[in-house]
Amino acid sequence: MNAHTSSTPAPIGLAALEARLRQDLAWLGLPARPWVPQNTAQGATQGDALLDVAIVGGGMAGLALLATLTHLGVRARIYDRSPAGFEGPWATTARMETLRSPKELTGPALGLPALTFRAWFEAQWGLQAWNALDKIPRLQWADYLRWYRQVLALDVRNEQEVRAVLPRADGVVQIDLIDLASEAAPYSVQARHVVLATGRDGLGGAWVPEWAASLPRERWAHSSERWNAERLRGQRVAVVGGGASAMDAAATALEAGAARVDLLIRRADLPRINKGKGAGNPGMVHGFWQLPDEWKWRVRHYINVQQVPPPHGSTLRVSRHANAHFQLGTPVLGAARRADGALRLDTAKGPLAVDFVVFSTGFRTDWALRPEFAAFSSQVRVWRDRFTPPEGMADSELDESPDLGPLFEFQPKTPGACPGLERVHCFNYAASLSHGAAAGDIPQITDGAQRLARGLAASLLSEDADLHFAAMQRYAEPELDGDEWTPSVLPPYTDEAEAIGATEATGATGAIEVAGREAAP
Repeated sequence: MNAHTSSTPAPIGLAALEARLRQDLAWLGLPARPWVPQNTAQGATQGDALLDVAIVGGGMAGLALLATLTHLGVRARIYDRSPAGFEGPWATTARMETLRSPKELTGPALGLPALTFRAWFEAQWGLQAWNALDKIPRLQWADYLRWYRQVLALDVRNEQEVRAVLPRADGVVQIDLIDLASEAAPYSVQARHVVLATGRDGLGGAWVPEWAASLPRERWAHSSERWNAERLRGQRVAVVGGGASAMDAAATALEAGAARVDLLIRRADLPRINKGKGAGNPGMVHGFWQLPDEWKWRVRHYINVQQVPPPHGSTLRVSRHANAHFQLGTPVLGAARRADGALRLDTAKGPLAVDFVVFSTGFRTDWALRPEFAAFSSQVRVWRDRFTPPEGMADSELDESPDLGPLFEFQPKTPGACPGLERVHCFNYAASLSHGAAAGDIPQITDGAQRLARGLAASLLSEDADLHFAAMQRYAEPELDGDEWTPSVLPPYTDEAEAIGATEATGATGAIEVAGREAAP
């Protein structure tokens, strides 16, 4: 059977697909019944029950983790500051036309065929349309994630802004929140574990070079921010960077009618090969987190140095415009505002006059940008605190990566200095040095979510082992009623063979004795 005969050629509709998914879940006995002992959170608003797990962030990683925890019978919930359907970057700050991942990757489907993007796509447009599809359109992926949340009935609370995450010594983590959709007073929720599924900028934010401070703030933006491309019509735009987001930003400006777009690229040439793909195998998925530290550092540093090339299609999307200019080997050394109102960028090749600057310069771990984590950020152990890289492999980005435990948990610089810190888990891009790409990339998100969810379930069981044992002792549901059988008694004991054997033995003995007497002198 080939791939073309393994799917229904005609669209079956989402209703039919959802019915199949419900049947699959029923056959697998999912979700499991809640099993973690319930307690009322101390001091929580309205006497809310203590959550088993609270997840901060409702993007793809948060949804996949919540779905897995729910299937395991763990009570969990997501809090996200975005309006419903706009979690993550897909329908807001992302600007690529299509995803970069191959369409066949199953992403957050958790091993359920009916939950894959392909199943969702074919149910609506059929097999022929799937075969004709090159890569997944970005906004279609956003629609798929909206359906994913809806069809699994996941508990996501939108427009809830986290103001503080507060680990405590009593086995509870408190989250202080405010409802952005109402004028209600701030409130708190409590959970036994908190997971930060906060995406690419999970423990910091966008990074820009120091010379950005020389520019008026309204004259520049980071590629991760929301900005109105229409305002760039007729403008001279500089895009700093040469990666995927730089191409997306440049193309967006060009398509909006920018007069000229210069990509200012520090390297003398664009990287050609995505080295990360060379390590895309199940061993790396399941085993990276157990590699020795030296190998983890070596792998991630190599990827950083080699850099990831922009996608082929994204680059062509820029170069098709005659007013796009690739300025290779052109780092920016400084900037200033000119007397005529334009901006001057001083580059290694000379000055350049522009009207607007887009920084596609990536992200950095920077706790100062995340005041909601101030209660524990200074206590988090990072790799710099305990690991010295091999000679020639210094890497400031990796230095600041959190040094995470097996369950993506933060670890303290000083043991005991921040009680409860181990109950806060880092399931975002900042985990990549400790755990690889398991916390955010489409190829590994199911494996990462399932590993973390299963580990959390095991931890919850261990913490409550005495309660579960007591519950087992109290368990009194009878398997038998006592009337399934009738008691019996043993029958009278007889064994003819045994009786015959005894008689023969007696007779033989008597004969021997007689014979003996007759033989006596």
